[in-house]
Amino acid sequence: MKLEALFDAVIVKPIEEEETTYGSIIVPDLGKETNEIGEVVAVGPGKPTITGTFIFNLLKVGDKVVLPTMGFTKLPYNGEEYYVGPENQILCKINDNE
Repeated sequence: MKLEALFDAVIVKPIEEEETTYGSIIVPDLGKETNEIGEVVAVGPGKPTITGTFIFNLLKVGDKVVLPTMGFTKLPYNGEEYYVGPENQILCKINDNE
């Protein structure tokens, strides 16, 4: 079984960030509201507009993106955590090429 995005939905797997350490002390990030960075694992085809034209999604599987602090739904699946939400709420795409 595999997750499949529908309409304009995007499924993102969060990329684990390393914990900050000072010497041998690990500094927890509790209380910090930071945006989640993740990798797109599934993208829906897009959605029709009210006039009948179809708007295709721009993201592709494998793209790295920054998610908003609120708005995406957490989805536990097969022991892993994913986020699901509409493509137009993703804040930005990260280009590693530059």
